[in-house]
Amino acid sequence: MSGIEKRAVGLLILEVINSNPNGDPDRESDPRQRLDGRGEISPVSFKRKLRDLVENKQGPVWLAMAKTFNLKEEKFDILESRGRDRNEINRLSEEAFISRYWDGRIFGNTFLESGGSLPIKTGAVQFGMGLSLAPISIERMTNTNKSGVQEGKDRGMAPLAYRIVPHAVYCMPFFVNPSAAQKSGCTQKDIDLMLKIIPYAYSHTASYVRPQVEIRHAWFAEHKSALGSFSDQAFIEALTPKKKENPQKPSVCWDDYAVPLELPDILKDKTDKFIDLVQEM
Repeated sequence: MSGIEKRAVGLLILEVINSNPNGDPDRESDPRQRLDGRGEISPVSFKRKLRDLVENKQGPVWLAMAKTFNLKEEKFDILESRGRDRNEINRLSEEAFISRYWDGRIFGNTFLESGGSLPIKTGAVQFGMGLSLAPISIERMTNTNKSGVQEGKDRGMAPLAYRIVPHAVYCMPFFVNPSAAQKSGCTQKDIDLMLKIIPYAYSHTASYVRPQVEIRHAWFAEHKSALGSFSDQAFIEALTPKKKENPQKPSVCWDDYAVPLELPDILKDKTDKFIDLVQEM
């Protein structure tokens, strides 16, 4: 299995409609929000969805990917899973760990706090914080249940438990680092799997409070070398949508934004590959 030969960068453009894309446990699961009013989606939240799709070996996404890439289940276990045995994992050799855990190769080892001896620390792929392009508004409603769950109550109520963003557009960058891949054992097949499942991250993990989060574009570009051939930040800025009017007010629909559909030639000429992963579905 060959490693990664080139640096790469990506940018996810997500539209949120009447959904909570990432609840904040410090604020009773309100959608995450910065002091300036803009919404946040944590990298951990998004990576969890990719992990869940790979971990569900009976699910349609994994079954399709396994067939497409001829994947063996035992080489695509998920380190960040419930019921894991930390002691058993820490006893694994470096070779066994790398061979077994896909998210270890991709995202790295998070067992640092336990004093384990596993050598992998940083993964080959890093996702940045997802930020809304404009401030978000948050709506809160009380959930009710026809049958009571408390003694003496003829119905159940969860005051202000339903917390959603009516509309917002978020951008989340990600980066592929061949230097880290060389240490973590990440291969091109690992990256190809991640890229292929990114468009399904929200549609196949939808929930009651997250029914409408859609990746409208998933831009991805490879540099011409392992060292890099263009500015990642210039790539991100070139493909970030702009709110047409009232940038300090929440949006109400997709048409509120001017959305780039192509990379400027001055940057595109410096890439080895430039695609929209959503269009490759």
